[in-house]
Amino acid sequence: MRKLIYPAVAIVALLGAGYAVADGINAQDAKTVSATFTATAASTSSRTCTTATGKTIVATDGKYTGTASGDPDLTGPITLHARSVIDQTDNVGTVNGTFRIDVAAGHDTVAAFAGVYDHGSLAGFAVGRAHDPAARLEGNVSADFGAASGFSNGKIGNTAGGSAVEVVVGRCRSSTPKPEHSAARGTVSAVSDTSITVAGLTCTVPAELKDEVGKFHQNDRAEIRCSLVNGTNTLTDIHGSH
Repeated sequence: MRKLIYPAVAIVALLGAGYAVADGINAQDAKTVSATFTATAASTSSRTCTTATGKTIVATDGKYTGTASGDPDLTGPITLHARSVIDQTDNVGTVNGTFRIDVAAGHDTVAAFAGVYDHGSLAGFAVGRAHDPAARLEGNVSADFGAASGFSNGKIGNTAGGSAVEVVVGRCRSSTPKPEHSAARGTVSAVSDTSITVAGLTCTVPAELKDEVGKFHQNDRAEIRCSLVNGTNTLTDIHGSH
């Protein structure tokens, strides 16, 4: 049996797995997925306490088993490990945990979820991976919930709160072109308020560097760095060179 992942930590870690990388985007393909599920209590353990304001709090750790049906990656026997902390006086609380769906082929679909309980209904968000290890699962989750009975009318995606998506992680190149850079070191052959030429490289002088460029004269030695901005080589740095 795998250890129960603390859901808040798991969700943060999975969301932090990363989208942007270098010159590409770490998300190649995405599709909407959904499923319904029902899971009854297989084992539960509860503790009760009373707050200083007289409210009754019940904390329950439970294992719930049943069946999920929908997209292939979300179809099969489902097992949920959940910890519910419910204010019985106001009938609100939280339900956090993990679920595993034994899909027909490939690895199981696993996810951590965190939800809000309100008068018998659960609404939350799940993050995990689909049966393909390269596919990430993120989606809204809802259900009718009772700590002693389990989950009924459960939905992964296709909920009032929103959908669920499966993202296949890969590499696609950004449509934003990389900036072009150039540099030169040598003799200043021409210089003015608007441009400077060093060792054959001419760059436009932006307003914020005019004072710095004004310190240089023809035949001085300098090192310049420029970037292509809107089709124009534009100075980004200048300093003396020996």
